[in-house]
Amino acid sequence: MPHLTMSSSSDNNRLRLFCGSSNIALAQEIASYLGMDIGPMVRKRFADGELYVQIQESIRGCDVYLIQPCCNPVNDHFMELLIMIDACRRASARQITAVIPYYGYARADRKTAGRESITAKLVANLITEAGAHRVLSMDLHSAQIQGYFDIPFDHIYSTPVLLDYFSTKDLSDLVIVSPDVGGVARARAFAKKLDDAPLAIIDKRRQSHNVAEVMNIIGDVKDKTAVLVDDMIDTAGTITKGANLLREEGARRVYACATHAVFSGPAISRLSSGVLEEVIVTNTIPIPEENCFEQLTVLSVANLLGEAIWRVHEDTSVSSMFR
Repeated sequence: MPHLTMSSSSDNNRLRLFCGSSNIALAQEIASYLGMDIGPMVRKRFADGELYVQIQESIRGCDVYLIQPCCNPVNDHFMELLIMIDACRRASARQITAVIPYYGYARADRKTAGRESITAKLVANLITEAGAHRVLSMDLHSAQIQGYFDIPFDHIYSTPVLLDYFSTKDLSDLVIVSPDVGGVARARAFAKKLDDAPLAIIDKRRQSHNVAEVMNIIGDVKDKTAVLVDDMIDTAGTITKGANLLREEGARRVYACATHAVFSGPAISRLSSGVLEEVIVTNTIPIPEENCFEQLTVLSVANLLGEAIWRVHEDTSVSSMFR
């Protein structure tokens, strides 16, 4: 019988990165930060639109990280993620981590009326049942979504990247503004990191989905530089109506910053109308060239995500990145 020797390769060689089709540029930046390549994978469609995925290298016993924000088209990208997870599970990966920089379907996180679906929970169930062992996501619409999972969930924040950018700008008399009551905790945490800047809140009444009616401002914004802080910008109705109100209340300059640039429908025309001094977002969602405008600044969160992936792989603290 031939003599069998144990492999002496480092456990770090077990780390594998793969990405779906939703944000390949971000995945490549993350791979560059980690000093490795994205694993080979075949992605294609059948004639009727069905998705096909095949991993092109052995991942038996490996820790696999699948990078796939669930952005537009959400259903296709989410289904692609599930198929990738299933492929890795069937290929005997040791641990599968779904890295979802933008978690789709997060806005329906509770029942606000009868006969509604809680899609944020449904998505959590599907990811778990597909075979993921862990999820890594950034700036959830609602932090309670972490509790929908019975597997480990690492929730990271774009705050360090946004704060680094604001530290390069000479902004005096700052006031941090939450665009709605639900975002107060996010805005307060942001304000605390900016030398405990004062906080203001926009009281809005939403008449229907993607339609916001701004009512009034709680707090003092007169002669101040107002920074609107949110997790995402979708149609930009909330942000631009809030910015207009801040101007009416005497704010000298108005900035908007958000993690996820969803940019649906009339968002670009609203954001580029001149009411906002600057719109700062991150690259969790790819922004096509036709959606770029003069006031837009896009910051990369690749290093932040790469560091989080490395810490998860090395079993070290992720939360210490944000202290």
